[in-house]
Amino acid sequence: MHWSQIYDPVGHSIGLSALVAVIPVSVLLGLLAFWHVRAHLAAIIALVVALAVAVAVYRMPIPLALASAGYGAAFGLLPIGWLILNAIFIYQLSVETGQFAVLQRQIAGVSGDRRIQALLIAFSFGAFIEGAAGFGAPVAISGALMIGLGFRPLEAAKLALIGNTAPVAFGSLGTPLVTLAPLTGLDLHLLSAMVGRQLPVFSLVVPFWLIWAQVGWRGMVAVWPACLVAGATFGAMQFWISNAHGPWLVDIVAGAVSMAAVVGLMQFWRPADEESVPEPPTGTAPPITTTPLRAPPWKAWLPWIFLTGFVFLWGLPQVKQRLNDWFAPQVPVPVLHLAIDKIPPVAPKPTPEKAVFSLNLLSATGTALLLAGIASTLALGVGLRRALEIYGHTLMRVRVSLLTISVMMALGFTTRYSGTDTTMGLAMAGTGVLFPFFSPLIGWLGVALTGSDTSSNVLFGNLQKVTAEQLGFSPILMCASNSSGGVMGKMIDAQSIVVASVATGGHQDSPDAGTVLRSVFWHSLALAVLVGILVTLQAYVWPGVVPK
Repeated sequence: MHWSQIYDPVGHSIGLSALVAVIPVSVLLGLLAFWHVRAHLAAIIALVVALAVAVAVYRMPIPLALASAGYGAAFGLLPIGWLILNAIFIYQLSVETGQFAVLQRQIAGVSGDRRIQALLIAFSFGAFIEGAAGFGAPVAISGALMIGLGFRPLEAAKLALIGNTAPVAFGSLGTPLVTLAPLTGLDLHLLSAMVGRQLPVFSLVVPFWLIWAQVGWRGMVAVWPACLVAGATFGAMQFWISNAHGPWLVDIVAGAVSMAAVVGLMQFWRPADEESVPEPPTGTAPPITTTPLRAPPWKAWLPWIFLTGFVFLWGLPQVKQRLNDWFAPQVPVPVLHLAIDKIPPVAPKPTPEKAVFSLNLLSATGTALLLAGIASTLALGVGLRRALEIYGHTLMRVRVSLLTISVMMALGFTTRYSGTDTTMGLAMAGTGVLFPFFSPLIGWLGVALTGSDTSSNVLFGNLQKVTAEQLGFSPILMCASNSSGGVMGKMIDAQSIVVASVATGGHQDSPDAGTVLRSVFWHSLALAVLVGILVTLQAYVWPGVVPK
């Protein structure tokens, strides 16, 4: 079976076709945000609608549509679900051994002000984890850390999502840009440099935005030195590493420097109106302490040191390649592999879409997190039986969320392989002189739909290049803008919303996915619009900023 995608199936009009293509996404967002339908039910309904649009309107053969959904569902469990399960396990292990209480006191020792703690965890530490792992790990870990420190669940979810924006284009050792370069035929270092001349502006803005979203304007002004230090150091390192070295270590170095700078600032400056963290949420079961709290303070950091070390090791290209060779056989997806052609202008010529599932249980980042959990279990003196009990409790806690993520990814893959997401991108690309403004919004749409800046670059990278060449703009600028704009969509994609909901769940006042989505949607859109304004200025006012 072979089928070529159609991008304008309704009256040969991209505009009308885009209105139809957006129906599944509108159904999903409407059910979550306005009708308060539970996330897994909303995802199932939206998936059914997406399949109906793909088959009835886009004339996609039913076997290919079902195979696309099945491919997405499997990808939702491996590697995404595997990563989330083991990330939450490390947090649960830290809590139930009592070491999280020690960690809480140490972070409070840096500053008892919850605004400073939000900067350290949601922005700086989250960026560090984004650089090492990505794929939802920063949101899961940051959200869980803040919950343990006494942040309200909705507040923790919202801050973790807003903080996980500016670092995303360089996440997981630069994977989004490493993927974009060969797809577009553009130089990787030039793409890295261009993104490094866009995102530092937002690395400076996001800490202020984060605290404003947390406590309002006056509360943000009271801690502006900390916001400035966190954002300026991160942005400066982001610019330097991306331009001088490349995309691989940008977030890891910038996140570490930003954390150190904020800690250093706290040694001689404190906010005048310190806001303490409220009491832990009601309904939280007391931790089962198996390790005395009088243990050495450094022991509380062991789970997070192991996490960072294993994830960083797993992300090294040489290690990743060797593990993939050993443990990740590439299995072509039955029916789907090379059965669908992308056509111009999305591809230079009709190009078969690959559909290869990697059985990467051992080589995925989630396994690095599991090994970090095993190392932490041994280091903290937790018995095997107790560790298995904690792991089983974690699995039961996230079981519905794993189902939700799986269905969400089935929806995303259905829109990708049916071509409906490409229709929406093409509708934005037909904006002529306004294309520099809409270019990053295409990336924003791609990440909101697929849950990944890497996937958005795969989806729309070549479209950005072709459109830029047709309209006389720099392909480097527009392809980089796809990735830079995409980062703002990270806080509203279904995967991130569900991960944030899971990480902050388990309490009486824990938010559902719809509540989390409503809390961050306008932040995401506003920041994406600001990226569009910046790119427009770079295209028309400051064209010299584009690297040659």
